[in-house]
Formats: sequence, structure tokens, C-alpha cells
Amino acid sequence: MGLHTTAIDPATTIQNTANGRTRVYPWGVLALVFGLLLSDYMSRQVLSAVFPLLKTEWALSDSELASLNSVVAFMVGLLALPISLLADRWGRIKSLVAMATIWSAATLLCAVATNYGQMLGARLLVGVGEAAYSSVGLAVVLTVFAPRLRSTISGIFLAGASFGSVVGVALGGVIAVHTSWRWAFAAMAILGLLLVALFRALVTEGRLARYRVPNTVEEPTAPDGYRAPLSTLITNPALVCVYVGSGLPMFVTAVLMLWLPSYFNRYHGMAPDQAGTTAALFIVLMGIGMIVCGIVTDRVSNRHPVRKWVVAAAYCTASAVLLLAGFTVAAGMLQFALLGAGAFVCAGSSGPMTALVADLTHPSVRASAFGAAILANNLLGIALGPMVVGILADRFGLATALRLTPLVYLGALAALLLGRRLYPAGLAKVSAIAGTAPH
Repeated sequence: MGLHTTAIDPATTIQNTANGRTRVYPWGVLALVFGLLLSDYMSRQVLSAVFPLLKTEWALSDSELASLNSVVAFMVGLLALPISLLADRWGRIKSLVAMATIWSAATLLCAVATNYGQMLGARLLVGVGEAAYSSVGLAVVLTVFAPRLRSTISGIFLAGASFGSVVGVALGGVIAVHTSWRWAFAAMAILGLLLVALFRALVTEGRLARYRVPNTVEEPTAPDGYRAPLSTLITNPALVCVYVGSGLPMFVTAVLMLWLPSYFNRYHGMAPDQAGTTAALFIVLMGIGMIVCGIVTDRVSNRHPVRKWVVAAAYCTASAVLLLAGFTVAAGMLQFALLGAGAFVCAGSSGPMTALVADLTHPSVRASAFGAAILANNLLGIALGPMVVGILADRFGLATALRLTPLVYLGALAALLLGRRLYPAGLAKVSAIAGTAPH
């Protein structure tokens, strides 16, 4: 059976470009989806800014504090794939609105919690709301941009996690110190609900359909209405390497986002608001690094897609060396420089890894594939990292726990190098899906 390709009508492309729709609306969609991702991580990471206050008020251990963060990531990991599957069928826009409403309402519950148990339950609901937002949001955004921009657009979108964490940590710390930690949660919730209303008013399935970018001539597609088997999400060895190579770097990223405020509070003698603001600067560097690394990856790999694996491995290696040195040297300007450089590239592999997920999956199950990647990111990284460091900190101290964290990159490097070898066969599997689709 022959392969089907979707041809791009030059007249249609010229017409859309002339009336401005192709250039403007996709970036508007990206801005709105990005804004909700900011709210997502503001609601998630405001917790780390109030760690010192909760620790004192409720007499919590470091492992209990970490559990308030990890329960969110565990729920995201558990529900990301099934909710992504549901969103592919129920409607991605409706799903995004429902998710954001849930996590914002749950953040309000955090504001009124009176003990550890109530806070843990509210944080669990935050995780339910946030579970598939990244995967479904990515699927929405990538439909209105050309495939050659996948690493760049993915890097921009995913940088919202860092920038949202920055605002959550910095603003949350200031609000908590000048009012109370409860108002820190309430402010994030109110902002989230306002963004939901704006998104719902401006983004619809109908408008997205008008701006959808067709596949390139080189990318084979199956007949309209065909859905690739879900088994293809786990039977492609190269794609499995992407999951592992994407998840383990998130271990380090999540640890830095959550524990840097406490590190600066304990070992640099900073007040909670100052520690939160200082940590926010490093998280800003993570977000900028994700965007820059995504752009560099697209430039380097535009004609040679296999280079995405090598570039991602380079980012991981650089971050491992810089962070290990940064947490080893004495406190001072050299330490800040090393930690800043390590933070800049620590999430640099996110863009290329997301682009590889898109490369190695059929468009009909791409949101579900992103959901599988989010599952790996949370189980291997975002949920596991802060919890492991919290347990190690209770035994050996937070400084020692952070010093050991970069060793996780060794596993990521092994997955990336293996994935590079399997990549050509993985692409062949994707092409075979379209070629064997029923006509």
C-alpha cells in the first residue's frame, strides 16, 4: 500500500499569510497556553517559597515538606496519559479549561488548610488538575506551527514551567512575609481563574482548525480519520529512550526548583523572601536556557535530525559538571556563577526531547505520546527528585543531598546515546504505521 502525503496548497498559504492569520494567531495561541502553564507552575511552586513558614508552624520534617510537592508530581505522572487520551477524544480545548479550573480551585483549598493532612489532600487535587496540561497544551500549540520549529516552540512552551516557578517562588515569598502564606496560595488561585476566563474566550477548536499547519511533503500521513494503535507509544525502542532521556534530567530540574530557596535560607542565612527571590533568579536562568537551547538545537539539527540526541547529551554533560562543582565549592561568587551556568543548561534537553517525541509518533496519537513523556518526566524526575533529596537531607543534610543530585545525569546520558543508535529504525516504524493504515 502506498504512502499518503498531504500537499500544501500554495494559494491557500499565500492567502492566509496575506491576511495576517498565519503569522499572528498561532503566536496568540502560544501566548495563552504559555500563560496557563505559568499559572500551573505558580500554583505548584509557591509551596517552596513558604517551606520555612510551614516547617515552623506545623513542625514538619523535610521529607513531609517534600511530600507536599511530590504528591502533585505523582498525580501528574499517574494521570497524564489517561487524561491525555481522554482529551484527544473529548476535545483538547475543553480539557485545558477544565484542568486549569481544577488546579486553581485546589490552590484555594491550600490557602484554607489548617494542618498537614488537609494540605496534602489539597495538593493532591492540584496534581489532578495539572496532570495532562503540558501534554495537551503542547499538542495544541504544535498543530499551528511548522515541524521545523518543534524544538524552538517546545522550548518556549516548556520554559513556562521555569518562569511560572520563578513568579510562584519570588512573589509567593514576598506575599507570605508581608501578609501570610495563605494569601500566597490565594493570589495564585485567583490569577489562574482569570487566565482561564481569558483563554476560554479567545481559543476555540474551530479557530484552531482554520490555522492548522499541514504536514510537510516529506512526512507521510495516514488517511483521514485513522488513529494509530496506542501500543506504538511503547513498542518503539527509540521512543522509550526519549522517555528515559527526558525524565531523568527533570530529576535535577525539579530538585533545584524546590530546594534552592531552602538551601539559601539554611546555608546562606537568607530570610524566606530573600531566599525565594535569589532562587527565582536561578529558575529564570533555567527558563531562558530552555528557550536558547531549543533554538540552538533547531539550528544544529535542521538538516540532520539525529543531532538532537547529541545536543541533548551535551546539555546534560555540561549541567552535571557545573552543578557538581557548584555544590562542592565554598559559598561565594564562584559558587553562584557555577550554579547559575549549571541551571542555564539543566533543562536544555527539554526542547529536543519533546521534538523527538513528535518525530517518533504518529500525529493521531501525539497528545497521548506527550502524555507518556509527562508520565516519565514525573515518575523519573519531578516526583522522585524532590522526595529523594528530602529523605537524603533528613539523614545527611541538604547540602550533601544536593551535591549528589547531578549524578542522575549518568542514566540520562546512557539513554540518549542508545537512542541515537536506534533513531533511524524508530523513524522507519513511524513511516510504516502510515503505510499499513487501512484505506
